[in-house]
Amino acid sequence: RIHMHKVFKRIAQRGKCSLGWFYGFKLHLICNDKGEILNFMITPGDVDDREPLKVKSFVEFIYGKMVGDKGYIGKDLFCKLFIDGIQLITKLKNNMKGGLRSMYDRILLRKRAIIETVNDQLKNIAQIEHSRHRSFPNFIVNLIGGIAAYCLFPKKPRINLERVYDNQLTLF
Repeated sequence: RIHMHKVFKRIAQRGKCSLGWFYGFKLHLICNDKGEILNFMITPGDVDDREPLKVKSFVEFIYGKMVGDKGYIGKDLFCKLFIDGIQLITKLKNNMKGGLRSMYDRILLRKRAIIETVNDQLKNIAQIEHSRHRSFPNFIVNLIGGIAAYCLFPKKPRINLERVYDNQLTLF
């Protein structure tokens, strides 16, 4: 059906994800620990996941730690983000040597599933996943409307990152 698809001709591209091949677009999101969307970018399906992070305007107001999956591993990307004040934290691939990592970073890696929950809510509740758009503006309006609806949700997925200071190991 890709060749018969005339609405997104020369705009959408074939891409591959963990579920297989698809034709369309990718939605790149940056969320904070409260489940709020800080920034988003739409790219054709064949764009590498690391490319939006290389765009200065996408990460312009972001600082601190950024957690991603193994698809974001890259020395050039890590150095570029580190210079901009962002520490990229990812799991290691099987053939990589392990390094020392703080307990806080390990906890953040385990809590990375928040972005999957946000994606799930955008697809299933805000209904941004649609396969029969009649025009490109209709697609953009549907997408931005779904993101705006998500921003108004009263309860968003969040990470509880309260630090508890235990003084049991304190010497007098």
